[in-house]
Amino acid sequence: MLTRRALPGLFLAAPAFAQAFPQRPIRLVIPFTAGGSNDILGRILAEGMAMRLGVPIVVENRGGAGGVLGNDLVAKAPADGHTVLLAGSGSFVISALTHPRLPYDPERDFTPVGLLGASPNIIAADPRLGIDDLAELREKGRAANPSLTFGTAGAGTTAHALGAMTALTLGIPLEFVHYRGTAPALQDVLAGRVSLISNAAAPFIPFLSAGTLRGIAVAGRERSKVAPAIPTSAEQGFPDLDSATWYGLVTPAGTPDPVRARLLDAMNATLADAPTAARIEEQGCEIETSRTPEDFGRFLARERQRWGVVVDRGRMREG
Repeated sequence: MLTRRALPGLFLAAPAFAQAFPQRPIRLVIPFTAGGSNDILGRILAEGMAMRLGVPIVVENRGGAGGVLGNDLVAKAPADGHTVLLAGSGSFVISALTHPRLPYDPERDFTPVGLLGASPNIIAADPRLGIDDLAELREKGRAANPSLTFGTAGAGTTAHALGAMTALTLGIPLEFVHYRGTAPALQDVLAGRVSLISNAAAPFIPFLSAGTLRGIAVAGRERSKVAPAIPTSAEQGFPDLDSATWYGLVTPAGTPDPVRARLLDAMNATLADAPTAARIEEQGCEIETSRTPEDFGRFLARERQRWGVVVDRGRMREG
């Protein structure tokens, strides 16, 4: 069962040897370049967990291939809890569904720790296109020659999947342009080189406020707390356009259960801290935690099944 702000201290009964962990600094691998929502949230989480674990947590950005490069780095790391991956719906689940030849097994080479939370995804556009809502996007998309371009944080990411879902729902062609993270994709949209982009709200907020980026829709049924003026896809008559980006922690397969439990205990204690929770929620992420690593494992299994349908319908599988 996933609960909001699960109480810290759930795992204090773990075997005594877990208390020896950690023995050195922990490496948190973020499988995207700096500046995106994964990076922002990962660094907030690392700061709080480091205080509770008593060792530094060093953030390492390893972008590329929609998260595959960073995932592979963690899959091959020692299974002692000192290397942790910030997994996401796109980088961890969708990328595994779209890439036919991965250098790791997404189910056998990792073991779950816990869920952090989820952010509703925003579909946004270069304001110079004159698109204010999904109906106008459909009209412009059908008339565009060449097709409108859609920037993503990488092939197989949540942004790629939401772009494919948008094309299917609106019945328009889109040309996908894949980057090594959200920040470079956003730069090209702001510069007018790419038409559209989607992501969790955090990196978009200053540009939406400045008017250099136009919010078209929140892909879901509830408005974003940090961008409340942007109507949802459901409000605009497209309820099937529904996508959120979630974040969680996993470690290499074989990481001892008590070590994972200690990591989750530190994570949940961090998320239960009011000032830290406020910082996370300011980034548009709604906190939702796991009571146990096994709960997060069951969540991952459901996500693989759900996104598998989208990947098949959008013909996103490579090779």
